[in-house]
Amino acid sequence: MAVNEKAQAYHERMFPGYVSDFLRTDPEFIERFDNFAFDEVVNEENAKLDDKTRFISILAVLIGSSSVDEFRGMMKAALNFDVTAVEIKEIIYQAVDYLGIGRVFPFLKASNEILESLGYQLPLESQSTTTAENRYEKGEEAQIAIFGESMRGYGEKGEEASRHINRWLVDNCFGDFYTRKGLDYRTRELITFCFLYAQGGCEPQLSAHTAANMRLGNDKEFLIRVISNCIPFMGYPRTLNALRIINEEDAKIVKNND
Repeated sequence: MAVNEKAQAYHERMFPGYVSDFLRTDPEFIERFDNFAFDEVVNEENAKLDDKTRFISILAVLIGSSSVDEFRGMMKAALNFDVTAVEIKEIIYQAVDYLGIGRVFPFLKASNEILESLGYQLPLESQSTTTAENRYEKGEEAQIAIFGESMRGYGEKGEEASRHINRWLVDNCFGDFYTRKGLDYRTRELITFCFLYAQGGCEPQLSAHTAANMRLGNDKEFLIRVISNCIPFMGYPRTLNALRIINEEDAKIVKNND
């Protein structure tokens, strides 16, 4: 068995002129992996995604699973599939609210090293749209646009002892990051979905953001295509957990529409 022509061609698009040393050290493994990841998965009719969405999703699950070594390679590949440096930075910045700086710091550092090695000047152009004075207001607007009117006044709800956390979700998570340019709400919800299912143990939040994705147009079929394309990078257990929640949230929509 060998890496087939379709897998070789896709690998060449990702990494022009690069020959993996795994072909020498682990030929049986890399042949099976490449044929699966770069032919079978990308050409599966029920998993069809445009290349840019595929790589945005892959980068997000790699961050969510703390897979910085693989991220380094796939970030370079993503740049070859029209994912921009700004978009990559925005994925990393938004990850902090869902993973914390401890897990995201290696990706921030890796992205800086890669971009500067490729000739990009840092910092990139500003994407901020809010100020210290209006970040709460704009954050609430973003929450309402994504989740609906039920989020109005969310920052003032809850027990007094924990109300500040609700407020921070509004002004920090949404006001500081979701309001930034570079990615639209639909894409930001997609990467949030990827962060959550990739790290595991966040099923209530994953359910909420799966529903938000569907509300914004990332429907059941689309999300299944996303998790399908990420299987080589994410594995089956967390993929199957995500699939269960996708089906549950879609069933709620169907029931509500009956």
